[in-house]
Amino acid sequence: MSRRFFVALCIAGLFAIFSSTMSKSPVLNPFAVSLGTPAYLLGFVAAASTIPGILISLPAGSISDRVGRGKVILFAGVIFATAPFLYLFVVDPYQLILVRFYHGFATAILIPVTNAAIVEKYPESKAEKVSTFSSSTAVGRAIAPALGGYILLVTVSNYHELYIAVGVAGVLALIAATGMREKEEVEKKPFLNADKDAERRQMTGKVSRSTVRDWKEVASNPRILVTSFVEATIYYTYGAFEFYVVPYAQLLNIDPFLIGIVLTSEIVTFVLAKPIMGKLSDKIGRKKPIILGLVLGGVPMVATQFAVTFPELVVISVTFGLGFSLVTSSTPPLVSEACRKEVYGSAMGFLGTIMDVGQALGPIVTGFILAATALYSVSFMSMGFLLFVSAIVFSL
Repeated sequence: MSRRFFVALCIAGLFAIFSSTMSKSPVLNPFAVSLGTPAYLLGFVAAASTIPGILISLPAGSISDRVGRGKVILFAGVIFATAPFLYLFVVDPYQLILVRFYHGFATAILIPVTNAAIVEKYPESKAEKVSTFSSSTAVGRAIAPALGGYILLVTVSNYHELYIAVGVAGVLALIAATGMREKEEVEKKPFLNADKDAERRQMTGKVSRSTVRDWKEVASNPRILVTSFVEATIYYTYGAFEFYVVPYAQLLNIDPFLIGIVLTSEIVTFVLAKPIMGKLSDKIGRKKPIILGLVLGGVPMVATQFAVTFPELVVISVTFGLGFSLVTSSTPPLVSEACRKEVYGSAMGFLGTIMDVGQALGPIVTGFILAATALYSVSFMSMGFLLFVSAIVFSL
C-alpha cells in the first residue's frame, strides 16, 4: 500500500507540474501580449502565480497536520484540474492576472504538503523519496515547454487549444491524486466528537492557538531557520541564473535552440541526479551534501563570466544542476529532523515560503545589480558569493 501511495504521488506530481509549466512556458508572454497587456503589466502577469507560494505554503502545511496530507493534496489537485479551463474565458490582462494568481495556489499547496507526507511515511529513506518525487516533477517541467511550443506551432498559436491540453494534464493529476487511498493517521481531529456548537467553538479556538504555537515553534527553531536560508539562497541563484543566462548567451551569439539545450541540461541533471543525491544523504547525513552542493553551485556561477562557447555554458549548467541537486535533496529531510512529527506540515510550509521568497528575489535583485553595473560578470559573481556565504553560515 505504501508503494502505491508513493507511485500515485509521483504520477500526480509529474502531471501537475507539467500542466503548471505548460500554462506559462512558452505561451504566457505571447498570450498576454495578444490581450493587449501593456509592458508595465507583463511583470505582474509573470509574478502573479508565485505570490500564493509566499502566502499559503505555511497555512497549507499546518492544515495538513490536522486533516491529513491526502485531503490537502486532493484539494491542490482540484485547483490543477480547474484553473487551466479559466484561461479560456480570459479577455483582458487583469483577468489573466487573477487566473494566474488562482493557479499559483495549486503548486504552493502541493509541494510542501507532499514533502511532509513523504518524510512522515518513509523515515528511513526520506531524502531518496523526496528527491525521487522532485525528479518526477522535473520530468514534467522539462517536457512542458517543448510540447507547449509544438502545440502552438501546429495550431498556429491557438492559445485556447493549448490551455485545453493544459487542463487535460491537470485533470490527470487530480485522477492520480485520488489514487492515494492509504489510511492516514491524523493526530488531531478537533471536531471528531463535538456534539454542541459551544464545544465546537471552544475546540476551534484551541486549534487556532495550537496552529499559532506550531508556527512560532517552527519559526524560532535555529536549525530550521538556517536550513530555510540555505534553501532560499540556492533557489535565489536558480531563478536568477535561469533568467539571465539567456541574454548572456545571446550576447555570445549562441543560437536560441542551443540556449534551450543549456537550460534543459540543467533540468536533466536534476532528474537524473536528485534520487542518487538523496540516497547519498540518507547514508552519510545532511550536512556534507548541503555544504558540498553550495560550493559546487557557487563555483560555476563565478566561472560563468569566463564562458564564451556553448559547450562551456552546458558544463556550467550541469555543474550547477549537480550542486542544486545535492542541496535540495537534503534540505527537506533536515528540516523534518529538526522538529516534531506533529508539525511536519508547518515546517515544510515554512521551508516552502522562504524558498519562494528566495526564488522571487533572485531575478529582481540580480536585475538591480545588472542595471547598476551593466556587467553580467558582477551579476553572476554575486550569485556565486551568496552561495559561498550560505555554505559558511550553514557550516557554522
